[in-house]
Amino acid sequence: MTIIETPSPNFDDRALPVSMIVLHYTGMNDADSAIARLTDPEAKVSAHYLVKEDGTILRMVAEDKRAWHAGKSHWRHITDVNSASIGIEIVNPGHEWGYRPFPEEQIDALIPLVHEIKERHGITRGNVVGHSDVAPTRKQDPGELFPWARLAKVRLALPRPSKNLMDPGWTEGGFLLALERFGYDVADKLAAVVAFQRRFRPELIDGEIDGECRCILLALLLPKPQGDE
Repeated sequence: MTIIETPSPNFDDRALPVSMIVLHYTGMNDADSAIARLTDPEAKVSAHYLVKEDGTILRMVAEDKRAWHAGKSHWRHITDVNSASIGIEIVNPGHEWGYRPFPEEQIDALIPLVHEIKERHGITRGNVVGHSDVAPTRKQDPGELFPWARLAKVRLALPRPSKNLMDPGWTEGGFLLALERFGYDVADKLAAVVAFQRRFRPELIDGEIDGECRCILLALLLPKPQGDE
């Protein structure tokens, strides 16, 4: 895997060990615009890696440093997500500029990158997440078109449960407690449910807690023989 060094000045020291990977889309018109912003000291944003649509990978911040990609965010009781994560920006215009499917070449490059990072830091599949998972009130990326199933197929992300689904019949409060246990910040109920649907049921993102959502969440919480490693 070839990685092009493209240093960003926007980083500082970590306060936590790496335990997460956060995937983003760039949400800008093109790769050059995104790279310019991520390396601009005035912008005060960065990521460890950027993956272009043709599969080119740039390294912007060393993994032992804290890049500034997640902003105010929360996952599994971690509130300094920047300190605990590796951030990967995936070039895509996003919802504001013409959201579109991610090219095969891009995902073909992303998969071995995520694999190497995951192995290097001992990150579990349940901690390979999207920006919308850790910041549901602010972010939608990498969005409903991101091919999470491809990552799940090679054990780089949790799969969407599809077998032996059972509806636990939770009330709204029970569902939110379970969703918080899984990892989401549920302070904003609607935002949390939408983020969960965007990740695990992207074909219907309506913010409604229905039987299918309850079934999926229960299956994700049930003990697995091999956990979410």
